[in-house]
Amino acid sequence: MPEPQSRPYRIAVLASGRGSNLQALLDAIADGSLAAAIVGVFSDRPSAVALQRARDAGIPARSLRPKAFATRAEFDAALFAAVDEVQPDLIVCAGYMRLIGGAAADARQGRIINIHPSLLPAFKGLRTHQQALDAAAGEHGASVHFVTPDLDGGPVIAQARVPVHANDDADTLAARVLEREHPLLVETVRWLAAGRIALAEDVVHVDGRPRAPLQLAANQRFA
Repeated sequence: MPEPQSRPYRIAVLASGRGSNLQALLDAIADGSLAAAIVGVFSDRPSAVALQRARDAGIPARSLRPKAFATRAEFDAALFAAVDEVQPDLIVCAGYMRLIGGAAADARQGRIINIHPSLLPAFKGLRTHQQALDAAAGEHGASVHFVTPDLDGGPVIAQARVPVHANDDADTLAARVLEREHPLLVETVRWLAAGRIALAEDVVHVDGRPRAPLQLAANQRFA
């Protein structure tokens, strides 16, 4: 096995949809701004565009159908057995639409992150942009958090904020958030790959110290 300093930081990605956050990671790796390698992409939907993005990039891609398994726990066991085969340092849920069960999440504590389109703990679950509009929120955004069995409930690592405009609908607000979501994920993974972020006793530590969620600045770096 290569020495740790010579081994690329290995990322596995879970995705259920079009894979725009996956593409953001691929682009950052390609342009040299993210020192990492995506070693596998996995989905619960065989038709997910993310799988084709992976194949186009020469990355192993695999899908498993949840209906082929009797229980969620059995599906998770099969999925994560496949994920473990590629030996990732980090597992990124990038538009992965299934709740990860306790056994899978707890066994990989501190090594699974998720990007969620809201400023957690506000607006968990689905339809987050409409939730923000319905609540007359003045600010919205995206969060990256460590995954736990609780829906969108793990410790928050970093956030990007956007204003909510008076004439916004869910689509315009979603587009504004997505523009910040991509650099937020890339910057978070960059810091994780550099060993600057870790989870200890359910608290996010940055550079060895407990830290409130990092905030993405206008220059796409953490303030």
